[in-house]
Amino acid sequence: MPSISNKGRHMPASPIRKLVPYAEAAKKRGTHVIHLNIGQPDIKTPKVALDAVRNHTIEVLAYSMTEGSEQYREKIAAYYAKKDIYVNAKDIIVTTGGSEALSFAMGTIMDAEDEIIIPEPFYANYNGFATAAGVNVVPIVSSIDTNFALPPISEFEKLITPKTKAILICNPGNPTGYLYSKEEIMQLAEMVKKHNLFLIADEVYREFTYEGRTHYSILQVEGLEEHAIVVDSVSKRYSMCGARIGCLVSKNKEVIQTALKFAQARLSPPTFAQIASEAALETPQEYFDAVIEEYVSRRNILISELQKLEGVKVAVPQGAFYCVVELPVEDADDFAQWLLEHFEVDGNTVMVAPAAGFYATPGLGKNQIRIAYVLEKEQLVKAVQILGKALTKYNAR
Repeated sequence: MPSISNKGRHMPASPIRKLVPYAEAAKKRGTHVIHLNIGQPDIKTPKVALDAVRNHTIEVLAYSMTEGSEQYREKIAAYYAKKDIYVNAKDIIVTTGGSEALSFAMGTIMDAEDEIIIPEPFYANYNGFATAAGVNVVPIVSSIDTNFALPPISEFEKLITPKTKAILICNPGNPTGYLYSKEEIMQLAEMVKKHNLFLIADEVYREFTYEGRTHYSILQVEGLEEHAIVVDSVSKRYSMCGARIGCLVSKNKEVIQTALKFAQARLSPPTFAQIASEAALETPQEYFDAVIEEYVSRRNILISELQKLEGVKVAVPQGAFYCVVELPVEDADDFAQWLLEHFEVDGNTVMVAPAAGFYATPGLGKNQIRIAYVLEKEQLVKAVQILGKALTKYNAR
């Protein structure tokens, strides 16, 4: 029979979604599955966004501009200005989710076999985007023991080769919840200028920072204009994951002009989703204040409950809504599958994301999981209690 590509063979499965068949089988057996595996917020989408679609009078659902509606891009620029990030509509390409923005970025600045350095653990799909682009991920390890802080710049410089084209960070981080300080961003900025590299920042969780901390964007760094590329999305900010609208932002004109050619190949981003996303920009600050208060409360109770479990280590997130948890098991993949196939408490079990898929270095993260605290506090408490009982039984087998 015809063979598939080597690229296809090496395309990694998502650690977030690969256990879905086991979860579905558990549900068919009548087991209630508490989903801690995926960052799908239960927060309501702003009414203003949904109403914009409900009340629209479009008679022909036409293509939009390849780079996205000019009116929407101007409003995105106005949103950034409120964050002390100064760009204009021409610096922005609207994309089909942040995923497409990252794919465009890699295609724009990298050739096959080029290298991109990424602190690990990192958003698992970075591996997939790199594989699709033929790009080699060069990981640099951050540790749960330091709460996943930025590794020393000297460690980055050891990894830079003639093939290195970019550094990629997620700020705040998925899966770690780590928030890079202004000082850390400035260190990265100096390094990429010194070595003539791009700095890509996935800033989709910008709004979610805790305990008075503030997000500092790479687009705020003076002198970094030709190096900085930001990936953004409405998915988490407005609880609009299904809209699939993001954007690529850079003041580097050649980057934008080149990325636009990739965008032309897919024609345009979806029209109705842009309408909803444009309306979402009118969401009042009170919405975010309430959401952040809720996430802080969820984080605090989750961390408190996890710290009660013997042999469990957890990093305290400073942003986003994820945390990495180290378990007293040898293989978190096996444990996560066993949870869905063989364990329940009063008809309930838990689905987690094994963390090995968030690393590029073989063997790392094998005893870790990622938890998304996007559920109500009562569900989080129940989930951790189930997790504790499961660990006892699993390790006693």
